[in-house]
Amino acid sequence: MNTELIIIREYCIQSRIEPDFIVQLENEGLIEVTIVNNERYLHISQLSDVEQYARWHYDLSINVEGIDVIRNLLGRIHDMRAEITQLKAQLRLID
Repeated sequence: MNTELIIIREYCIQSRIEPDFIVQLENEGLIEVTIVNNERYLHISQLSDVEQYARWHYDLSINVEGIDVIRNLLGRIHDMRAEITQLKAQLRLID
């Protein structure tokens, strides 16, 4: 079996996450699920995102649509910070 994949059913049991929450994340396009022999798997590379989404959902009562909005806003902030850094570097070249 591919060591880059985690069985969703087992992950949900260990993490005390409802399997339906994973389905909602998949339906919203926040994660990708791989199906092998009728078993659903998460990619290890998505694990930190799923854990973050679960904290927002279970600890802060944020629904999946809200999680998508937050994720998009954080992505925009990251992009803006990178742009600011680039602009500062360009200004230093001009001085």
